[in-house]
Amino acid sequence: MGISIVRMDAARPRLLALLLALVSFVVLVGAQGCGERDASGAAQSGAAVTSATTVARRAGAQATATPPAPSPTVAARDQQAPRRGDGLPTIPFAQLPPQARETIGLIERGGPFPYDRDGVIFGNRERLLPAQPNGYYREYTVITPGSPDRGARRIVAGREGELYYTDDHYESFKRVIR
Repeated sequence: MGISIVRMDAARPRLLALLLALVSFVVLVGAQGCGERDASGAAQSGAAVTSATTVARRAGAQATATPPAPSPTVAARDQQAPRRGDGLPTIPFAQLPPQARETIGLIERGGPFPYDRDGVIFGNRERLLPAQPNGYYREYTVITPGSPDRGARRIVAGREGELYYTDDHYESFKRVIR
């Protein structure tokens, strides 16, 4: 029993350093995956990369921080779409699927909406939409024919009337142009 306690005490600093490196890496990957940005819109990953690498090297490990690659289909589609001042691709109202146009009509009339979750606050955790205070955006389901559930398509409406369409459950957005 005494020997295992001594071994644990000797290994504790290394285990703590590895645990710190793991936590730093998880925080780093989470920040890059969610698009953490400062007020100027610049990515905030440099300090996290340095600290994760430093902690890992002290622990005798190597930290690698590679951000996830964007989906090829999303990247290709977004390169072809026109963009406005906020950097988001745009889509004319007339080019939306008919169900999305119907959802926008329901939003403008104040309902009734087909799902209980329609009209709930959209938190913008992905940080793909322009930064606004919590509660600024609301989300609404765009019915997907043949889907057994709500599907992936949504309209997100801003308090000032701006509308955004996503067909991939918040991986990307297009600003709706009227």
